[in-house]
Amino acid sequence: MRISKVLDPASNAVSYTVVGVAGVVEPAERYLRYLAETERSPNTIKAHAHDLKDWFVFLDEYGLDWQSVKLEDVGAFIRWLRRPPDVRGQVFSVLPTIGHHCGEATVNRKLSTVSIFYQHAARHGLDLGELITCWDPSGRQGGWKPFLHHISKGAAKQRRVVKLPVTARIPRLLAPDEVQSILDSCGHLRDRLLFALLHDAGIRIGEALGLRHEDIAVAEREITVRRRDNTNGARAKSPHSRTIPITAELIRLYADYLDVEYGDLDSDYVFVNLWGRPHGQAMTYAAVHDLVRRLRRQTGIAFDPHWFRHTYATRMLRENVPVEVVSKLLGHASLTTTVKTYAHISSDDARRALADAGWFASRTVTI
Repeated sequence: MRISKVLDPASNAVSYTVVGVAGVVEPAERYLRYLAETERSPNTIKAHAHDLKDWFVFLDEYGLDWQSVKLEDVGAFIRWLRRPPDVRGQVFSVLPTIGHHCGEATVNRKLSTVSIFYQHAARHGLDLGELITCWDPSGRQGGWKPFLHHISKGAAKQRRVVKLPVTARIPRLLAPDEVQSILDSCGHLRDRLLFALLHDAGIRIGEALGLRHEDIAVAEREITVRRRDNTNGARAKSPHSRTIPITAELIRLYADYLDVEYGDLDSDYVFVNLWGRPHGQAMTYAAVHDLVRRLRRQTGIAFDPHWFRHTYATRMLRENVPVEVVSKLLGHASLTTTVKTYAHISSDDARRALADAGWFASRTVTI
């Protein structure tokens, strides 16, 4: 079973589907097509496709019908995801020293995708037999609730938690000297501008690749991130545009880039192919991946572009920028997302806060 990329000739939109031995997996295709029609980002659709591929591979290995699975099968799916790939389908126990195939957060994401897939199927009138649970998207009470609970309002609404506990992971950050090393290793102004923009504005790499010249207000020293269809497949995650202040240094770097490297090239996009082909076309995710790989070798820093966003957000919170401002600049849908992702306190943060509060200087007891 594999994931296949799909291009809609009418809209030129990119989507994904799940393909098995007998062809397209129709139940998954209906759900993924719905995501595409509701203008979910290609990356989101691709992630859901991978999750559903795992679900249907699991069902195939265990000889299960997707319309008649039970809660016990969900538990078996979790165990299946947690086993290393080379022991799946085997009956013997796995030694504790062998690493898990999927971490807790990944398992929970796949469970969420599968449950939303079943909700979509139920809304379209499919008989799901004895399937008894689905995810509660409201999040008001958390956990799982009886499947199709809204049909029989008088029935008891017993909830079952089908979720792995997840240890909160602190986002990977870049130290100032690491950022400087990456910028200084860029052989072209275009590349330096790209990473300087990620560092100074905290935008996602897809948002940077979709940036147009009209989105940069030079006099006001700000950029506006907008969702639009881009020829390179780049896409802003949020449907709402947002404006982000940037530094005068970044504006000067942009001007130098236009003067020295961009020249009279006729393109709306800021980041384009200047040395590769097709010349003048918008840079792609693949081109950035190759660039990052080269910079990793040069600097010895195993970074990825999203670390700049983590560093930007964490730096603002440590410098006491209000969390609602940070959330707005990051384009998060809610403050909860910002707090859950970035409001982690290191021991150094705690010591600095205690020192600022005079905690260590105001002891009332001699010890």
